[in-house]
Amino acid sequence: MSLVIKPCSDPADFKAFVQFPFNLYKGNKFWVPPMKNDELNALQPATNPAFKHCDAQFWIALDNGKIVGRVGAIINKPYNEKTGEQLCRVSRIEFVDDKKVSALLLETVEKWAKEKGMKGVNGPLGFTNLDHQAILIEGFDHLPSIASEYHLPYYKSHFEAAGYDKEMDWVEFRLKQEKQLPEKALKLNDMIKNRYGLKVIHFNNREELKAYAQKIFELLNIAFGDLFGFVQMDQELSDFYIKKYFQILNPQFVKVVEDKENNVVGFIISLPSLSEAMQKANGKLFPLGWWYITQALKKPKVADLLLTAIHPSWQSQGVSALLITELSKVLMAHGVDYVETTGMLETNEKAINNWKTYDHIQHKRKRCFRKMF
Repeated sequence: MSLVIKPCSDPADFKAFVQFPFNLYKGNKFWVPPMKNDELNALQPATNPAFKHCDAQFWIALDNGKIVGRVGAIINKPYNEKTGEQLCRVSRIEFVDDKKVSALLLETVEKWAKEKGMKGVNGPLGFTNLDHQAILIEGFDHLPSIASEYHLPYYKSHFEAAGYDKEMDWVEFRLKQEKQLPEKALKLNDMIKNRYGLKVIHFNNREELKAYAQKIFELLNIAFGDLFGFVQMDQELSDFYIKKYFQILNPQFVKVVEDKENNVVGFIISLPSLSEAMQKANGKLFPLGWWYITQALKKPKVADLLLTAIHPSWQSQGVSALLITELSKVLMAHGVDYVETTGMLETNEKAINNWKTYDHIQHKRKRCFRKMF
């Protein structure tokens, strides 16, 4: 083995970095590929405004000229200021089942982090909470949503062999969608709206939805502010994610709740599952990727629950139940059979206990690791 590490410095390096998981997971029926252009844009300061607040470097590992792994390192300065820690994030790590390869990748990040004055590393984490985060450690025989992650079973042992300990887990659920809403839920829905003067905002097209996009991100910053790994997103970064994600949303699958003063106090964002469509697209919108995605939005049997947020002052007042009931009406009308949640922190007992009241399985678990120097 002639193993070397190469920093990504030109377009060819970054293209190879993005291409590697497509080679690694080729033929794997559970891996959902991202769009290659989206990944390339995320790695470049010219196209990702997160670089204004972060230092980052990316590498590929080669064995006799063949790529056998990749890794990124991100120092999120606002998050370090928030926590008072000096940590570097391991990001976008992928590797063949060879501990020499994974050790070299992680050692490269650690060396870079030390040179930057960091006291430890954690991850996998991305630039923000809307970026790649954690590795899958349970649920390898389930198809993930486009907002989740898939990895091979050996990843966990490689991190542990390199001296990494568990820092935080996320869990995911698969929920069976009811065919009819109980009368009790509908009455509770009306009672909550009438008691607090709340109104539910429904969307028929993307222009209506985009008009609420900034309000949604403002509430996201407030509601998620204290969560593990979360960093406030400014206007430019919000616009980056709005452009990336809002164009693929089905507006009918998004619900917003406003109070009497027209303040957004809660939202729920769901999406017809695009996982199989993304597999068919194989990282490209053209020539047929756009068509697969468009078709998947029309008659879904599975919906992905991407994000839910409630303003802290409105939590435990029924807003969550209101949002879920309103979304369920849409899911039933579209013939959805199952709902996939994205990862929720294992410490979020309230949300976890809520999903456990449904006909469910808890089928996936992801992990973030930590290693201090």
